[in-house]
Amino acid sequence: MKNYEFLAKAALEAVKNAYAPYSHYTVGAALLTAQGRIYTGCNIENAAYGPSVCAERTALFKAVSEGEREFEAIAVAGGKDGECVEYFMPCGVCRQVLAEFCKSDFVICAVCSGAPTKFYTLAQLLPYMFSKKSIGQ
Repeated sequence: MKNYEFLAKAALEAVKNAYAPYSHYTVGAALLTAQGRIYTGCNIENAAYGPSVCAERTALFKAVSEGEREFEAIAVAGGKDGECVEYFMPCGVCRQVLAEFCKSDFVICAVCSGAPTKFYTLAQLLPYMFSKKSIGQ
């Protein structure tokens, strides 16, 4: 497995930018493109909850809005009030959005402060993903 510790550090830094005044659960993500660029994102809450957006989608949407379409890996860190003491995994919505743009071997790095990063593929976290193939494309 490739060393993605630089990506894990970027995700932990992105946690600091999270806007989570309601849940106090702050999340950061760092997305690596196939060309080696890194896009970071954080969760952004809203009092109405529905308009809130996760860190993973923020990073992905930033990258896509800049013309990126090929991705290698994402690192995700999260925790209550910025304390990333447990491993954090993308939610189901984020997994599905990643499936729109990423191959099944796309790497997801679960980051926990002071502990080794854990690595998964998108196929492991979303084994029966709904994709372009599901609608005949």
